[in-house]
Amino acid sequence: MSDWLNAADEAAAVEQLHALECTDGLPVIVPTAERVSRMVLASGQAPELVLGEMGPGRGVATIENIATAAVMAGCLPDYMPLVVAAATAVIDPVFDLTEMQATTHCTAPLIIVNGPARHWCGPVASGFGALGPGHRANASIGRALRLAMINVGGGRPGVSDMALLGHPGKFTYCLAEDEENSPFPPLHVHLGFEPEDSVVTVIGAEAPHSVLYSGDGDDPENHLRLLQMLAFGLANLATNNAVLRNGSAVVVLNPEHAGMLAAAGMSRQQVAEKICEYACHTRADVERFAPDFAGSASAEVLSCFRGPEQILVLMAGGTGLYSMVMPSWCAGKHRNSPVSVKVETGQVCEVPGI
Repeated sequence: MSDWLNAADEAAAVEQLHALECTDGLPVIVPTAERVSRMVLASGQAPELVLGEMGPGRGVATIENIATAAVMAGCLPDYMPLVVAAATAVIDPVFDLTEMQATTHCTAPLIIVNGPARHWCGPVASGFGALGPGHRANASIGRALRLAMINVGGGRPGVSDMALLGHPGKFTYCLAEDEENSPFPPLHVHLGFEPEDSVVTVIGAEAPHSVLYSGDGDDPENHLRLLQMLAFGLANLATNNAVLRNGSAVVVLNPEHAGMLAAAGMSRQQVAEKICEYACHTRADVERFAPDFAGSASAEVLSCFRGPEQILVLMAGGTGLYSMVMPSWCAGKHRNSPVSVKVETGQVCEVPGI
């Protein structure tokens, strides 16, 4: 690291980092040389290895400065391979990080973890309250990515991060898929990876929107009503999904709702296809509520998604009445595309004492 700061003690160092606007507003762990070196070691990579540029400031993301963010966020060294994978994902040009950091929309990177690394680089929670407090890996991995986006990417509120209000996912936004209990093959397998691969998928997303559905086992269309409700939540006329259209989004099914769909014989692909089918609005409604975005096409029904591949479906959370959907920004050159990165097998999660 080229520039080290000096302070009288840990408390003074934390205050100095706050004064330099290097934090997310919460206290951080001071990234001393020893702590950063230990985190670098956990990556299995050289500290000077360049992952790429982070927009909008075009800062160069190296293993060392990603490790610095991980230390500040409170990560254990075990988490470092997932932090590196998440950083690599948002650096990919397809993610449109520069535009996402600068938009007035409230988008934040949602990190989805699949494969064995959920356990050996965590554990990363996938059950009750997975997006809430109490889960160290989830909280600190998501926070590490945000601190990297602040200190490497230069995203600061009202200066280069222009979100009008933001949402709490801009502090941290990370969960794992509950693969062991899901009736569907894991998300990363659906995306073309091998079951034994560990994969991090990152997508820009709004805060979770609750979808309430109490099923009726005697109703032969029970599963279709659930899918309609999910589509309503994901692409109602107040969302960018409905107005800008053609961007990706996320559906997180709770175990009960996933079971309803599986019991009806539906695959993950069929779930996405039906939600895509239901997520549409009449041109008249779009012209009434968002006339500047109706476009010039002659179709009387405007689809919110180009196809089911734009809808990421996974299972997580506790069982009950509520699933979650995450509408998205739908803008940028690549229309809010998700990016998946395989966790490198050369990375290690257990660190010898140093």
